[in-house]
Amino acid sequence: MLTYDTGALIAAEGGDRTMWALHEAALRRGLTPAVPTVVLAQAWRGGPQAQLSRLLKGCIIEPLSEGEARATGEACAASRTNDILDAAVVVSAATRHDSIVTTDSGDLARVVDALGFSVALHQI
Repeated sequence: MLTYDTGALIAAEGGDRTMWALHEAALRRGLTPAVPTVVLAQAWRGGPQAQLSRLLKGCIIEPLSEGEARATGEACAASRTNDILDAAVVVSAATRHDSIVTTDSGDLARVVDALGFSVALHQI
């Protein structure tokens, strides 16, 4: 499965062809990408955001549970980052063994490496 980070959502809203091709291929294969709620909060700016709304219809919006929130904090400590969003995306994806779709894999890779998780990063 796939987990989208904020960059993936922004790319979709901007009409990025690579992002849309990946999303449509996932849906054709019966995959339902996940979007952590914290990612949606960072990408959502109100207004119609028609492309983003269209993308989200094919996704699962995943809330951050208390356990995942604690694991996210631990991931921040382990990777020495204050970016809870990157840590939350990695924790979320790791629970399902998802690949992460991103426009900036550098910070995510640092969290993945610090935790020793086997999470693939797909740069668009």
